[in-house]
Amino acid sequence: MKKTKVLVIDDEEEFASILAERLELRDFEAQVANSGHDGLSAAITEKPDVVVLDLKMPDMSGIDVLERLKRADPGIEVIMLTGHGSTASGIDGMRLGAFDYIMKPVDIAELIVKINQAYEKRQQATTVSFDK
Repeated sequence: MKKTKVLVIDDEEEFASILAERLELRDFEAQVANSGHDGLSAAITEKPDVVVLDLKMPDMSGIDVLERLKRADPGIEVIMLTGHGSTASGIDGMRLGAFDYIMKPVDIAELIVKINQAYEKRQQATTVSFDK
């Protein structure tokens, strides 16, 4: 069975690496990009099923990355990571097409549920478009 490909875009290198390791231990294929620009490049070349995207990064905001990801691939599913007190930004991301948002520190069990739901949504959308 094909593993779900997850791209983690977060400028906190240690956090992103540990999150990717924890996802791989749970049978996901995880990749890391440590900036918005690197994340956009990785999304184009790696074609992930789901992106886990930090909202606040120094080179470009998570909202900007989300908008560009959605422009390049409208069906891509993105889960936004928000820090303490930035719930409104997570909701803004959902208005722009993010699948959901989750607060840091990340509860890995909650994130995995959201990744699986986002993957299912993407698969259903792909199946529907092939059925037309």
